[in-house]
Amino acid sequence: MADAPKKEGTPPMTSADTTAGVRQRMSVRLAPVNDSDQPVVANYATVNVAPGMAFVDFGFIEPALLAALPRVAKQGGKLPQSVNGKLAVRVAMGYDGLAGLHQQLGRVLSELRAAAASKLKK
Repeated sequence: MADAPKKEGTPPMTSADTTAGVRQRMSVRLAPVNDSDQPVVANYATVNVAPGMAFVDFGFIEPALLAALPRVAKQGGKLPQSVNGKLAVRVAMGYDGLAGLHQQLGRVLSELRAAAASKLKK
């Protein structure tokens, strides 16, 4: 079983780090278990909050259905009350992990926007 690529997460802070106000980056290597290194395709996500924990649900809705909805709305047709999809995976995270995920997603989106902007300038 091959090692998963290195992932940079939000580094843990020790009590010495918090009193000094210094954050240090730490590399984390995640080892796959069973088929956990296989990607799960999702085109929908939702977050539900419980005391001390957030549940992030990733789902899959058929792309043909997603493409048809705007056409139906534009033609004045009746939209369905609900859409059925498949739950791909549910991830339970503490609030600190959720905050770290938020930071990482923000960085990735910022880099993607910058890359798209530079591509348009060329």
